[in-house]
Amino acid sequence: MSLTLVFGLYVFFLAAFTGYQVISKVPHLLHTPLMAFTNAISGISLVGSLLAAGGHYGTVSTALGAVAVLAATINVVGGFLITDRMLRMFKKKGGAR
Repeated sequence: MSLTLVFGLYVFFLAAFTGYQVISKVPHLLHTPLMAFTNAISGISLVGSLLAAGGHYGTVSTALGAVAVLAATINVVGGFLITDRMLRMFKKKGGAR
């Protein structure tokens, strides 16, 4: 294994562990704003994947960009649906909208 691959895997696992620790410590009251923020980040990745797919850099980059567009779109739409569902849980039943 090359040193670059080992370093990349180290950074990946460290980031995954740190991310899990940070998210697991978030109070339940802050989950909805956190989801809205991650939806915004997913929207930025969607724009980047659109640029990669339509940049005409080559066949492989266009195909990978198209896959990234699909994955980012699913992530953004799913995130907004979950956020909407969470916000509806806080509304009073039968109250004013």
